[in-house]
Amino acid sequence: MGLFDNAVPGGNITKPLMIALGALLVGKMLSGRSAEQPDQPQAPAPADPTPVGTASGDGGLLGGLGGLLDKLKNAGHGNVADSWVGTGQNQSINANELGNAIGPQVIREIAQRTGLDEQELLKQLSAALPGIVDKLTPNGQVPQQHQVASAFNS
Repeated sequence: MGLFDNAVPGGNITKPLMIALGALLVGKMLSGRSAEQPDQPQAPAPADPTPVGTASGDGGLLGGLGGLLDKLKNAGHGNVADSWVGTGQNQSINANELGNAIGPQVIREIAQRTGLDEQELLKQLSAALPGIVDKLTPNGQVPQQHQVASAFNS
């Protein structure tokens, strides 16, 4: 995968993990739609007023990398998220904390798309995200969404 080769412990990014990362960070990777095709809005679950799967453009389920980082910060994991973006050592996040930050509906949708069990998905994402975000933010700055999409397409 080029840019991400050594971003994940063990150096191996599986296809389900790439689908999951794409779902979070690059919306068009959710189902292979190109950027020109509009997303089909999905009705939100009655208990959650936030629609999932209605991200515009290439923003992913949470509004791209910036949206993911905001979710982590809002859940009390700002120091962890900042460590991934910054140039120092990446802090880890455990699978349950990541799942709580992202939200159960998003995790459920990604698990369905990848075919992974939700706990396995969270385990893999919690291991991969620190390195992936670090690679996407080499200068300590969150890139524009089109730059994130380009990284996934290279």
